[in-house]
Amino acid sequence: MKITDLLKQDTMILELESSSKADVIDELVSKLDEAGRLNDKEEFKQAILAREEQSTTGIGEGVAIPHAKTAAVKEPAIAFARSQEGADYESLDGQPTHLFFMIAASEGANQAHLETLSSLSSLLMDTEFRQKLLNAETRDEIVDLIDAKEKANSDEEEAEQEASENESQDASSEEEPYVIAVTACPTGIAHTYMAADKLKETAKEMGVKIKVETNGSSGVKNALTKEDIERASGVIVAADIEVETDRFKGKPVVMVPVAKGIHEPKELITKAKEGDAPEYQGSGQSSNEDGEGSGEKTGIYKHLMNGVSNMLPFVVGGGILIALSFLFGINAANPDSDQYNRFAEMLSIIGGGKAFYLLVPVLAGFIAQSIAGRPGLAPGMVGGLIATTTGAADGGSGFLGGLLAGFLAGYLMLLIQKGLKVLPDVLDGLKPVLLYPVLGLFFTGIIMLLVNPFLVSIYTALRDGLDSLGSFGIVVGLIIGGMMAVDMGGPVNKAAYTFGIAMLDAGNTMPIAAAMAGGMVPPLGLALATTFFRNKFTAQERETGKTAYAMGATFITEGVIPFAAADPGRVIPASVIGSTITGGLVYLFNLNLLAPHGGIIVILTGAVKTGGEAGNALLGAVLYIAAVLIGAIVTAIIAGVLKKPVQKG
Repeated sequence: MKITDLLKQDTMILELESSSKADVIDELVSKLDEAGRLNDKEEFKQAILAREEQSTTGIGEGVAIPHAKTAAVKEPAIAFARSQEGADYESLDGQPTHLFFMIAASEGANQAHLETLSSLSSLLMDTEFRQKLLNAETRDEIVDLIDAKEKANSDEEEAEQEASENESQDASSEEEPYVIAVTACPTGIAHTYMAADKLKETAKEMGVKIKVETNGSSGVKNALTKEDIERASGVIVAADIEVETDRFKGKPVVMVPVAKGIHEPKELITKAKEGDAPEYQGSGQSSNEDGEGSGEKTGIYKHLMNGVSNMLPFVVGGGILIALSFLFGINAANPDSDQYNRFAEMLSIIGGGKAFYLLVPVLAGFIAQSIAGRPGLAPGMVGGLIATTTGAADGGSGFLGGLLAGFLAGYLMLLIQKGLKVLPDVLDGLKPVLLYPVLGLFFTGIIMLLVNPFLVSIYTALRDGLDSLGSFGIVVGLIIGGMMAVDMGGPVNKAAYTFGIAMLDAGNTMPIAAAMAGGMVPPLGLALATTFFRNKFTAQERETGKTAYAMGATFITEGVIPFAAADPGRVIPASVIGSTITGGLVYLFNLNLLAPHGGIIVILTGAVKTGGEAGNALLGAVLYIAAVLIGAIVTAIIAGVLKKPVQKG
């Protein structure tokens, strides 16, 4: 089956009207629906959006491949669109996207369909081919270009396969570098094969022999053999899903997201070739926790971020509901106050009493789930609940106990799963519904009940220590503010923000104030820079700047990522300096934030106070906005001065 058996002229758009990601998706989905390829337009769109939430399918180089496999697809199809001007698709390289291929795979798609859909990504790795698609004048010309390129690729693959078979006869005697890799993405349609092709293409240029196994929707292809693994000097695992890695025990293994296989192939191959990676110990363990490719380091961060990302909806939703309750008066949720309002009390109960009550259990539960799969969720959540509800202090051991409960439950469950393997197969059905939950809850609960009093004392000492910093607290503000801008939503940013939430939970409301203010500065600063230093930015960047105003105002630090990706050497330092100043000003002005998210929404609803919860809300809002604007202006000036004018023509 050819690609053009799935890409027909009635699913082509030669001049895309949309300029934003949401509109591009709408236009392509509508095209497939009009052509009769979908059973349910809205369901298919939601499947596309769900895939985008995992990571953008704007892979860079002017290409985006949104895709989904769902029962909402009547028959497998591909929609093609192009935009000469380029659209903002939140691409990984921060640049405009010109070529769009929306892949619609049905749940019942046969292997031939899946292989054809997957092969499309291989074609788009060729720069010359992409340019030809942009220059094509008719739909027929596009069809001919794709057919010709597909045939050329097929012939090349056959030649490579034949050469590989001939080389394998004397592989053991070869002394030249040999590297192996595994690629995998959530849907197994596009990124899996693009990463594989990029790795092979780059290895060829470097004179390094490579074999890449793909874990795609149509199964494992080009599977690595025991001989391949023994011969290889190093292993690359570029995957966003779990793949079989225990077979690499004892080998240097570089573990990265699949996107790095597409965008950083040379660095990955160099590390694997030179064995510059931690020795893999199996089951996510590594002998060197300091290495970038360390299985343990990558695993711990992955598990922690799984907990944080699942906790954030409770933080954002609960925080904004709390802030909205302040509209009726700062004490409107208190039945004993003269300001009491029943609706405000309901908002406070939903946001603070219930959503915030679940923060630590959800954090712990999803950390454990990331480690041990679904069986880890229940013991993790119960362990997190024990952490916050038992002990001498109000709030128990808070986030400290929740983190311990999550990792404890996860790794305990792994041990339980391994221990129960000795049971006869006839009892397999009882494990997930009876044995795992009972044993997991028992051991996690007992251990947490025993250690939580000790954790409470540590948590209390930490809270009291921050409270006692007094005039030296400005240093804390400077650090938190700067950390929020280092990687714009990455691990450093998340660490600072999570610390702020933990301190809010412990009754210290200044760290979260510094975190939110510092996180608002980068997008606002670059937005201001695009306004006042217009000649330093492209037309597309100036359009992105308009969006950055809204994202910065609502505390979405990721709004600066397109600018940072395009010019990190200038944008990141400017952002860090501005955010650091803002974090320090928050402490200097003695500002306290009573809700952890929402940006301008919570600022204007009275959630910011000077001098504590009973402080002045109006003065607090004015000073808070001033602190953010000062940092944003500093960022804008530094970025504007450092950046060079855009070359025209």
